[in-house]
Amino acid sequence: MSSPCDPQHAPVGDVGAALMMIDSRLKGIHDGRTGADPEQQALVAQFTASLGPRGVDDVLDGACTLIFMFMTWLRKAHEEHDKDVIEYVVPNLVATLRRMPKSVRPQAIPTMAGLVIAAGTGLSPNLWRKQYGDWTEEEMNPLEATAFLLAEHINRITEDPDFASRLITEALSRSDED
Repeated sequence: MSSPCDPQHAPVGDVGAALMMIDSRLKGIHDGRTGADPEQQALVAQFTASLGPRGVDDVLDGACTLIFMFMTWLRKAHEEHDKDVIEYVVPNLVATLRRMPKSVRPQAIPTMAGLVIAAGTGLSPNLWRKQYGDWTEEEMNPLEATAFLLAEHINRITEDPDFASRLITEALSRSDED
């Protein structure tokens, strides 16, 4: 029986824009820029303002698609070692989100954990979230942080600072060819 949260029913969204935002954060952190960069924040604000409401929804869907793709890769990598992706990824993610109180409010953490668990079990994170209502402003930073942390986790596992971004870029290239 098919679930209403089956990824085949989910919008893919603007994966490219979502990846650009996550990749920019990854590069900034690796370049030693850990604080808020006013120039980058202004560019992101200008970019999102130019999108309009539908464009913002597309980037949200794209971020959820990234989370789904990252968790799919992580699930396969963990299964190769007879490990459960939920057991090994979710506690670290939750602990890290808890250490980010300026960006991630405590009440958003269960939602982010639920998104990751949904993706880790093969469900669409955006359809899983949609069943609880519309996204809130308070969930935007946690969503970005979740996608960022999953990408960074993949990069650490592979010992390649660009692996997660390349994983998505190559998948996008393959889908364009099909």
